[in-house]
Amino acid sequence: MLFTSRAKTDPVTADNALAGREDYLFPIPDTHEVLGNPIKPPFPDDLETAIFALGCFWGAERLFWKVPGVWSTAVGYAGGYTPHPTYREACSGRTGHAEAVLVVFDPTKVTYAELLKTFFEEHNPTQGMRQGNDVGSQYRSAIYYTTEEQEQMALATAENYNQALEKAHRGSVTTEIAPAGPFYYAEDYHQQYLHKVPNGYCGLKGTGVTCAVPQS
Repeated sequence: MLFTSRAKTDPVTADNALAGREDYLFPIPDTHEVLGNPIKPPFPDDLETAIFALGCFWGAERLFWKVPGVWSTAVGYAGGYTPHPTYREACSGRTGHAEAVLVVFDPTKVTYAELLKTFFEEHNPTQGMRQGNDVGSQYRSAIYYTTEEQEQMALATAENYNQALEKAHRGSVTTEIAPAGPFYYAEDYHQQYLHKVPNGYCGLKGTGVTCAVPQS
């Protein structure tokens, strides 16, 4: 099981990743096209953030912006080495990043545990460096936690779901669980993509196995 550290099959290291740059090559939009709130910090003090990777970030972002209690979302690149990558660079597999979703949520309306349940049930976390027909380290399953409480809840939930999957003969969890480093925003056309292109590609497909979230 790989959910306690970075997957060892990641082909990129800090030494051989693309160099990147000091700033973005493109502008980042200010406002969420659906929710109407900012997608960049600073966010209100009573909100929390989470970062999830579950394959192509177009469908993943739509999944979370529809969750009641989610205040804003954005797509970008997380868990890698190259600063301020472009989409083309991330898809080359030479930045170490996963396609990820930044989720800004109101913990009085939706808990982190509920977001974890959505994460695990709405994709297949057993596939290593792929998600369905999308193959590459950028499509890996990952949770990047922002607090110690998120770390403990993510690890416990992954263990529970791993047991449920194995009992159902659906494989083992390969989700990477690691501290959140920099989140680099993706290009404007990727933000809320499936709102702009309603019939666009979405590769999300769950396992059909229920995820039981541990009590905090």
